[in-house]
Amino acid sequence: MTIPNPAGNLSPVTETARSYEIQEVAELTGLSTARLRAWERRYSVVRPERQPNGYRAYTAMQVALLRAFAKLVAEGARIGDLALEPRETVISRAEAGTSDLATVPAMLEAVRGFDRDRLEALVGAQMAQLGLRRFAQEVVQPLAAQVGDLWALGRLPIASEHLASEVIVRALKEALRGDAGVGPILLAAALPGERHEWGLLAALAVAQTDGWKVHYLGPDLPLGEVVQAAWTLRPAAVALSASDPRLVDQNLPALSHFVATLPPGVHAVIGGRGAIPAGNILRRHGFHTELGRPSPSAPTP
Repeated sequence: MTIPNPAGNLSPVTETARSYEIQEVAELTGLSTARLRAWERRYSVVRPERQPNGYRAYTAMQVALLRAFAKLVAEGARIGDLALEPRETVISRAEAGTSDLATVPAMLEAVRGFDRDRLEALVGAQMAQLGLRRFAQEVVQPLAAQVGDLWALGRLPIASEHLASEVIVRALKEALRGDAGVGPILLAAALPGERHEWGLLAALAVAQTDGWKVHYLGPDLPLGEVVQAAWTLRPAAVALSASDPRLVDQNLPALSHFVATLPPGVHAVIGGRGAIPAGNILRRHGFHTELGRPSPSAPTP
């Protein structure tokens, strides 16, 4: 299990000043750094600003645009032709084919119309039909990505995003509590200052179907309290999540000795887009970036 971030890091919960370096953009769009540079040079698809150190800095809107271009190119369009089209046309074309699952566009329509009853009904039906794992992978993640992109492009108000988040997050939390399983304990939380839950909860849903017994402590949790819970519950693994690299930087002093303060033998995992830039540093401090399936020898409660 890896821990993704909801909406590809483009949720309005993130500060609007958030910028993205080219390696992050490559992860978010599926485009290589070489292709990103080529599209900038040849077609002026987007023009990122340059930081004082010379690195490119992309805005959330530029990342969302690049995701739209990447999607259409993957479906057979030519970037040279797309670059000549109005940006609104490109976005609309990409949006029209959001998912092979017809329910995702229907959910997005309910989000746009502030139709909570309709959204809750669709969520409940899909959860029952697909099961928790497929619901997380085939519904939650595509919907989160689309909501985040539309917000970044100014096509969805924050109130709509909040509605979608409230309904999806509640459904995932109820599902995690309703079928907790009897496997080894996975203790999970989001870093202090982190309020994104979509991606982490979707990853935990997958982990639970893999055989982990998930104990989710919540977002924006002090690391000392995670350690305290770990000594009480004695989990086989602890998972942390961060969507913004700045949160990792702010918490790096505490993260540097976090693993050493856990009970012996606990597997510590950190994920989310925010953990990518500091990956090497975090690994040196004992963190892993993959959880995997529980070991047969892992302790169970």
